[in-house]
Amino acid sequence: MASGWGWGNLFGGNAAKSKDAPKNAILGLRSTLEMLSKRERHLQNQMDEQDAIARKNVAANKGVAKAALRRKKNYEHQLEQTSAQMLTVEREISSIETANINKETLDAMKHAQQAMVKIHGGLTIDKVDQTMEDLREQHAIGEEIAEALTQGNIGQGVDEDELDEELAELQQEELDNKMLRTGSVPVSDQIQRMPTVGTGEIKGKQQRVEEDDEEEELRKLQAEMAM
Repeated sequence: MASGWGWGNLFGGNAAKSKDAPKNAILGLRSTLEMLSKRERHLQNQMDEQDAIARKNVAANKGVAKAALRRKKNYEHQLEQTSAQMLTVEREISSIETANINKETLDAMKHAQQAMVKIHGGLTIDKVDQTMEDLREQHAIGEEIAEALTQGNIGQGVDEDELDEELAELQQEELDNKMLRTGSVPVSDQIQRMPTVGTGEIKGKQQRVEEDDEEEELRKLQAEMAM
């Protein structure tokens, strides 16, 4: 058991180290960059100090001024090296970050591809077509079953004569409504009604119209008295 645990821990440890390697490398480079930045500031201070000494002694003591300038040149050379090293470190940090992002992106795409494979499984176009065809057949069977269950309970068709009669009734109702609203029959409606409506029926309708008008007048009078 101890041996098995050791192997598992070893493989797991290697995987973890491999995953953390880019991060650790970047952390190390950033630490180095910070150290170089401090050195850069120190060298710049040293250069400024030697420059001040040279300027102070340029007239009184040329030897001291010249030595200060020599030290300044030495610090300047070191500063140039340090600046170059900082550029190199910064470039490496950027390269590692880009490489790590590329790797993470590729891993994500691989996982997506694997997920798609699992989702599709053994699915093929032929299987999809067959499934859709089976569904259409089942829908057709369902329609036939529904038709068989309702046979005899629903009309078998539409009678055109019945439709014409219903349409004529609707037209007549609309004409009656116009008469009630206006108190008179439009000329076009009169022409259309004359062949189909008897004189007695017209008189009866006119009498109803007059009664409705009287009731309307009565309601108006009652409203005025209430006011």
